[in-house]
Amino acid sequence: MTDTPLVVSSAYLNEHLNDPEVVVVDCRFSLLEPGLGSEQYQKSHITGAYYLDLNKDLSSPVQLHGGRHPLPNPHQLAEKIAAMGVKFSETLVVAYDDSRFAFAARLWWLLRYLGHDRISLLDGGWRGWQERGYPVTDTIPKAKSGRFIPQIRQDWVVDINQVKAKKDLPGVVLVDSRERDRYLGLTEPIDPIAGHIPGAVNYPWGLVTNEAGYIHSVAQQQQRWQDIPENQEIIVYCGSGVTACVNLLSLEIAGIKGGILYSGSWSDWCSYLE
Repeated sequence: MTDTPLVVSSAYLNEHLNDPEVVVVDCRFSLLEPGLGSEQYQKSHITGAYYLDLNKDLSSPVQLHGGRHPLPNPHQLAEKIAAMGVKFSETLVVAYDDSRFAFAARLWWLLRYLGHDRISLLDGGWRGWQERGYPVTDTIPKAKSGRFIPQIRQDWVVDINQVKAKKDLPGVVLVDSRERDRYLGLTEPIDPIAGHIPGAVNYPWGLVTNEAGYIHSVAQQQQRWQDIPENQEIIVYCGSGVTACVNLLSLEIAGIKGGILYSGSWSDWCSYLE
């Protein structure tokens, strides 16, 4: 593994903005307005930043099953990353959004899933960067020539059959990352069926950061997970495999290994329910 920091400050990124070994990626997105993130990026973004869209770049097309945001084709994503000038296992990628890591963490997880550990998240995101008056632009950077050959970590992800087979076994914990009311089935704004996977425990992803999008301390992350025994296999899901990545980040910060993504998540699970 690498000693790459999981999260970097705006001051750190500003100091390294012109470093050829650093590539910045804007991941802003809105589930309710899918085109909004791209529009915001085109109006203003961190100088030199490229843009990746959750639906078009960080997911593959929706099918009958597999959830609302199936994992992207790894080789297509690799081509897009290489076109930003990223060199596999060498270039530091810094990802940001304006949604408390909701979308940037998806890229953070995906690149590490593809074997590239040199990725950090921008603490405080776009808002924090702007508040400090650091450079922004509307200029779209040109494509560059990098090289990115995925070395996929297949054991980092599970499908519905693996979840069914594993979830009730001793030594396995199933974590639902959605807000409490969705977990309890009191509300369901997106998927056709409310509720949660039987046996899942609830750790809302929004508690990983404060309201301004700054990451909570290592001690706070460790305290979050203190009720889960050591050496468990932790299967994490959310609505569609996106915000679950924020909890996987939290586990990593806390020093807890064994976190696995159920990429289809609740939207896949409930697609099999009558």
